[in-house]
Amino acid sequence: MRVASSCVVTLSALLAGALLGVTPVQAATDAATDAATEAATSGSVVDLAGLDPAIFARARLAFERIRASGLHAVRPVLAVIDYSLPSTAQRMWVFNVDTGALLHHERVAHGRGTGALYATRFSNRHGSHQSSLGTFVVGDAYRGKHGRSLRLHGLDRGLNDNALARAVVIHAADYVTDAVVKVQGRLGRSWGCPALDPAVAHDVMDTLEDGAVLVAWHRDQPALLQSPWLRSERLALR
Repeated sequence: MRVASSCVVTLSALLAGALLGVTPVQAATDAATDAATEAATSGSVVDLAGLDPAIFARARLAFERIRASGLHAVRPVLAVIDYSLPSTAQRMWVFNVDTGALLHHERVAHGRGTGALYATRFSNRHGSHQSSLGTFVVGDAYRGKHGRSLRLHGLDRGLNDNALARAVVIHAADYVTDAVVKVQGRLGRSWGCPALDPAVAHDVMDTLEDGAVLVAWHRDQPALLQSPWLRSERLALR
């Protein structure tokens, strides 16, 4: 496992800057933001495997902005969850943004307070048992009640910045399997965590641990477009 002690320090600095009124995008130069937009729309990924290209472009823009800001040394790995899709769908994609390779395409659970088959309600609030949306950096691993788990550092103030305190983490869960879908017609649900099938969870976590960027999206949540990482006048959603 990778050591991620620097992750908390740099993200604390990021959030402190936000409290002082310095947005993450302002931390990067205009040239870097332009380069990020170009990278996001360049079509460098060979296979999106069904991910809406417009959603990928937003997520890629967020990744490039985080990388350009220098506030966190991210790895060239971008994960996207489209919570607009039902839990039975493979709605999590993981890409190597430098090579364009699709590394993983998996199912992922949402919180029990978020909905049944479809995710419709999201929260940053303690005790809500709801999933959070927005932009995260994946942190270090620890062993919790679900075994190996990855901490998530939410970068969007008011949207997901309580993720670490709420223990919203990536972990394996036995309710994220084909067998559960056959019985229930949907996946089981977490307390807000993006939980994965145990058969693939450790491989996915190996890819994400300590520095991947994760964007959790939903097409019917306009608050996402206020994220300083995801906001863009130049990218339209269909």
